[in-house]
Amino acid sequence: MTVTFRIARAEDVPLLVAMIADDVVSAARTGDFGDEHRAAFEAIDTDPNNELIVAELDGEVVGTMQLTYIPGISRRGALRMQIEAVRIAAALRGRGLGRQMMEWAVERGRARGCALVQLTTDKSRKDAHRFYDSLGFVASHEGYKLSLS
Repeated sequence: MTVTFRIARAEDVPLLVAMIADDVVSAARTGDFGDEHRAAFEAIDTDPNNELIVAELDGEVVGTMQLTYIPGISRRGALRMQIEAVRIAAALRGRGLGRQMMEWAVERGRARGCALVQLTTDKSRKDAHRFYDSLGFVASHEGYKLSLS
């Protein structure tokens, strides 16, 4: 299966929100599509350091991820890419689409001059951990979050 990739459009957002919310871990924190998702899309879409990506198979949206390019002082001023909200449509998981999507993202970061690609994944997502390990990612840091709402 060959997947193509493009920048998301406003009309994609309801489907992307549903795709991201389609699991136990993300359902409550993502919620149903609404005005806050529209506003978030607008912020992402107008920021040159953010890209909301969709993966298409035969013209149908089957995956998504957000890429954020982070300039930094550490690592000798290296640019890094953060990958977030990686999802493949539930019916198509396990068929290699996620691997194609992640390999494409890594190449996109490399082309943009990134020295590092990083991501976080919920500690309960053991299948995701195995997947990222298989792609060569290393669980090198412990992450912390502080909810402000």
